[in-house]
This record gives sequence, C-alpha cells and structure tokens, in this order.
Amino acid sequence: MVTLSKIEEFIASDPIAMVGVSRNPKKFGFTAFRELKGKGMNIIPVNPHAAEIHGVKAFPDVNSLPPEVKALIIMTPKSQTAAVVRDARAKGVDSIWIQQMSESKEALRELEGSGINLITDQCILMHYKPHSIHKFHGRLKKFFGRFPK
Repeated sequence: MVTLSKIEEFIASDPIAMVGVSRNPKKFGFTAFRELKGKGMNIIPVNPHAAEIHGVKAFPDVNSLPPEVKALIIMTPKSQTAAVVRDARAKGVDSIWIQQMSESKEALRELEGSGINLITDQCILMHYKPHSIHKFHGRLKKFFGRFPK
C-alpha cells in the first residue's frame, strides 16, 4: 500500500533516475523530466538513444547508472517495465516509482517481497512540488479519499 511517508521517502532520494525519458518534447516522458528538473529535482535521464536530454547527461540503461542512484522512476511502456525492475533490483535500487500507465502485473510480481519502497498508481508530478493542474488533481484525490495517507 502506498503511503504518504513512502512517497516522501522516495522524493527525499538524491539523485533519482528516470527510465523512459523521451527526446521528443511532445511526449509525457520529456515533459515530466523537464518539469521535475525545473522544480529542482536532481534527476538523471535514462534513454538508450540519447547522450543528453534537456542538457543532462543520459545513460543508456539502468546498469550504466552511477552507484549513488538508489531511486528510479519508471515511465516505460508496460511491456518494458518488468525488465527495468529486474535491472533495478540487480543494481541495488531501493526505491521505485512506477508511473501510472507503466505498471504491469509481471513488474509488480518481480517486486513482491523485495523490501523495495514501491510507489504505484500515483503521478510523480502530483507529489513533487505540484502546481496548477497537478495541485488540483491532488485536491480532488483528497476530496474523494484516494490520496495516500
């Protein structure tokens, strides 16, 4: 179960890597990365097809990340998420945020009993220094009792 303290623990991680960052400014993976970086998050892009994204050195895969990376946001297609989770576990990542629409049953099974701080069914933009529409979504979730406690 996702709790507010688990979310706060994740957000306190530094640095945080994001797998699934797009090079295309029209895609959510690029927009989310740019917004989190702009809000001050120490975030590292992971994209096998880019050396740099939005001025930040990109890494081709989870295995290439620096050892100090212990938290990971996954924004990949569902078909790729379980493989990213396996790589993250092998790398020693201890906190994983699987962005909405990236979850797969296989990925969640990989994480059962792992002890990894897992955040699912939440939008990172609603929890990390939210503004405008994301702040509004958070208020709606609170109103309807669906915001983590």
